[in-house]
Amino acid sequence: MFITGAAAGIGRATALTFARKGFTVGGYDIDEVGLKTLADEIERLGAVAHTGYLDVTDADEMAQRVGDFAKAAGDRLDVMINNAGILRAGRFEELDIAGHHREIDINAKGVVNGLYAAFPYLRKTPNSIVVNLSSASAIYGQAELANYSATKFFVRGITEALDIEWNRYGIRVIAMWPLYVQTAMTDSIKTGTTDSLGIRLSAQDVADAIAAAVEPSVLRRALHQVHFPVGTQTKVLTTGSRFSPAWLTRLINKRLAHQ
Repeated sequence: MFITGAAAGIGRATALTFARKGFTVGGYDIDEVGLKTLADEIERLGAVAHTGYLDVTDADEMAQRVGDFAKAAGDRLDVMINNAGILRAGRFEELDIAGHHREIDINAKGVVNGLYAAFPYLRKTPNSIVVNLSSASAIYGQAELANYSATKFFVRGITEALDIEWNRYGIRVIAMWPLYVQTAMTDSIKTGTTDSLGIRLSAQDVADAIAAAVEPSVLRRALHQVHFPVGTQTKVLTTGSRFSPAWLTRLINKRLAHQ
């Protein structure tokens, strides 16, 4: 399995979870110090680790890293996890435009780069799967997270489309939908929705959900589940949004954001 943003948080917890399951793990990030300790930890678990510097916004670098890893893993890629992302909170007009563009580059273009680079190896590998990290913010556009939320709608859309397109090759494409997760990314985040809902999920909660989604139950496989809400709060919000009219969904989101 190949995972971006692997040095810390959800990426690190997921890399270690798959290492415990016996996977050869490719962990890539811009944090080379974090990657070194991750590789050491994976090897202590008795698994094989390949780590390296990767800026997901660089399409050529992504192609090189994915290709090198697949060859080292026997010219196969069972699981591709597009996890790298950043989160910036605040009123849209008060955040700098360069930061908005950077968030789009990492959260959206980075996923495109990962998908494009991984496809040839996923196609060669029977029953391969892509896991994209979306978010509960893709249920409805989130105040104080407008740009971030928009990038996760992008992830939602490309996941749905490619799960249909790539089905002919035997490739599943799914998205994970956590709410706020207790990682360094959320340490300084304070919004109306964090006040309303709290930050209840751990990185390990998400990693466990990813591992379960990669090997789904018979029912989930039969239903061909594409989106996987993580945590009770996200499951309630996701289910509610399917049945409530648009005006009610908007009102609920407005109240949760204290707007």
